[in-house]
Amino acid sequence: MSHRTRAICIATIAVVAVLLPNAAWAQATRLNATVGPGFTISLRDASGANVTRLPVGTYEIFVNDQGIEHNFHLSGPGVDMRTEVEQVGTVTWTVTLTDGVYRFQCDPHSNTMFGLFAVGTAQLPPPPPPPPPPPPPRPGVKTLTATVGPSATITLKLGARKVTRLKAGRYRIVVRDRSHMHNFHLFGPRVNKKTRVAAHGNVTWTVTLRKGTYRYVCDPHKTRMKGSFKVT
Repeated sequence: MSHRTRAICIATIAVVAVLLPNAAWAQATRLNATVGPGFTISLRDASGANVTRLPVGTYEIFVNDQGIEHNFHLSGPGVDMRTEVEQVGTVTWTVTLTDGVYRFQCDPHSNTMFGLFAVGTAQLPPPPPPPPPPPPPRPGVKTLTATVGPSATITLKLGARKVTRLKAGRYRIVVRDRSHMHNFHLFGPRVNKKTRVAAHGNVTWTVTLRKGTYRYVCDPHKTRMKGSFKVT
């Protein structure tokens, strides 16, 4: 092998040695962001794991916005980028992340559709404490159970029995809202209480039911998710 040929081979090996680590690095720093079509939002690394901590550096974020009522908004030190709420599609951002805590959210549903991750030496805030348990029912106060979702179902029961008629008085209603797409809305004489459509979880109401007719519905689907009962 001539001196010139040997020099070309060495140079080629050196270029390949430089390019291969760079290619692996580029793949490792790609992040995948998804929002919609339901009430879901996520930011994952190349392996599919949820992002909670990253080193300082430059990242390529592939955003897949699938919800016409949602958007993906990333903010933090030196970064403030978002997709449009009423548009769907994909976009790729190149961002430089520094020490700090970053937040991604859907702007119209920022209280329920969001996530946080720390970069560098920053620390995520501690999670909020769990809500206190509901107070025990007062003596003589009956407990009703209201359930809505996760499918297109809504019920109000006393024990295992569907409520169709009750006696006037005070009641404790445990509402189990199991969907971001539904809510439980109870209304009638001097009562008008409801959960939020975009939220889900358990809530307890104490209400006084008076003589008359009460109705409960899921507001976005009130023509097919509904019920009623009489109070005497």
